[in-house]
Amino acid sequence: MHFSHPVFLFFAAFIAGTINSVAGGGSFVSFPALLFTGIAPIAANATNTAAVWPGTVASTVAYRKAFTPEARRLLPPLIITGVIGGVLGARILLVTPQGTFLRMVPWLLLGATLLFVFSGRITGWIRGRANLMAGDAPGGARGPRSLFFGVLFLELLVSIYVGYFGAGVGILFLSLLALMGMDDIHTMNGMKTLLVSIVNGVALATFIFARVIVWPQALLMLVGALVGGYGGAYIAQKMNPQHVRWLVIVIGFAMSAYFFIRH
Repeated sequence: MHFSHPVFLFFAAFIAGTINSVAGGGSFVSFPALLFTGIAPIAANATNTAAVWPGTVASTVAYRKAFTPEARRLLPPLIITGVIGGVLGARILLVTPQGTFLRMVPWLLLGATLLFVFSGRITGWIRGRANLMAGDAPGGARGPRSLFFGVLFLELLVSIYVGYFGAGVGILFLSLLALMGMDDIHTMNGMKTLLVSIVNGVALATFIFARVIVWPQALLMLVGALVGGYGGAYIAQKMNPQHVRWLVIVIGFAMSAYFFIRH
């Protein structure tokens, strides 16, 4: 590495961890930062997964009391489907030519940014469903069996995306849980965080086995992301999260435009 790269990557991860703790979307900073330092696109994606995964796991622990008995009953099929999708997505990434993935980067960033832009409306729709179902038992999943299996198929596709790239995926998991009839937003957030952690975890294991992670950068950024995430919990109490959301959106569109122009 150039002597300036460690400092640059640490602060990029610090900013990403802070953004993740306040509004989400930190990968819009950490993933391009790895590309800027000359790491190959697929290795950069795998290294970014390694850097941000521990923070997601830590968030899962914070939600451990939010899981209702009904949510625990639904988790096994969701976890199994997520594991299959995560491994498939990671394997697809590993067989994608570097040049092809690099040409896909601006489209992936743009798609993830648009998901982030409309996440508020999607969350509003989810909360609307929760209000309509307020008379039913909280935390449950209702609907015909065919709907349940249809959601599992959609989850498989979402999990493949997580293993392949993954930015902006949290809102997709929330939408899937809403389609299943879940109505407790805290339980849904906990399940979403757990599922994202598991899917990213199996993708990370696939990347480790394939030896595509650049470990010095990954460990450096892991520390930066954890420090930023811890500090972000304090910062979140001092600033307007909506301002951070707009900053993330600007960064997402800027990174998309940069890679569209360059590639």
